[in-house]
Amino acid sequence: MKENNFEVNEHVLKTAISNVEPNKIVTREYNQEELISKIRYSDMVFLMLKGELPTTKQSKLFNHILVSFCDHGVTPPSTQTARLITSSGSPMNTAVAGALLSFGKNHAGAIEKAMKLYQFAINSLTLTGDVNLDNKQIASLAIDVFSDYSTKKIKIPGFGHRYHTEDPRARKIKEIAISQDLVGPHTKLALSIENLISERKGICLNIDGINAALLSDLGFFPQLGLGVFIIGRVPGIIAHINEESMDEEEFRRFCNLEDIIFEG
Repeated sequence: MKENNFEVNEHVLKTAISNVEPNKIVTREYNQEELISKIRYSDMVFLMLKGELPTTKQSKLFNHILVSFCDHGVTPPSTQTARLITSSGSPMNTAVAGALLSFGKNHAGAIEKAMKLYQFAINSLTLTGDVNLDNKQIASLAIDVFSDYSTKKIKIPGFGHRYHTEDPRARKIKEIAISQDLVGPHTKLALSIENLISERKGICLNIDGINAALLSDLGFFPQLGLGVFIIGRVPGIIAHINEESMDEEEFRRFCNLEDIIFEG
């Protein structure tokens, strides 16, 4: 009987991310040994995703963004899912996978939507030749965005929070971005929209909304928004998984029978 030998065709898999040779790894044209000794983890993430190392300002901002995404207690569906799966006796990787599968349009979905909104709006001006946008132009653009969404009765993504009247994470990262002169056109637009919504409805930017603007200023495309959020959130999810396995009884009840209402 003829054996089927599995052979990898090196011409099938193409990548510009890393090149692995015997005793050597090159990532985005940098020797990985040098990267290990010279840069922070957040810089490595930036390099992997964007193909270039961040400037000093970009490095600080991106690190702030990842930290701000890290955890929101037991309130998110992803964290509750991870703890429930862990309670059932599943291993770490299964619980993490379950948490990631919980992300959808209602949980972490606003990041990509907000990035698309900001980038489309700003691009609509720069395509007409207005590359250096002034505050007056951005304020006018914010009015157009607000009016458009209000007319269509659609919620602007990245605003409001079910637990906070003002998201403390968004408030802090806004302060950092402004104080360190890290505010670009997309963030200016987000802040201008916030002024309008806050004045009329008392609603503020949430962490997804402000980080979507900051990530846009850093040059990230919308499809990477959720990916950056996941990178930031995974440490928190793992911490909850570990706490559940260490401190809670196995297969614990997450609700009592009397809490279940049967409507049959």
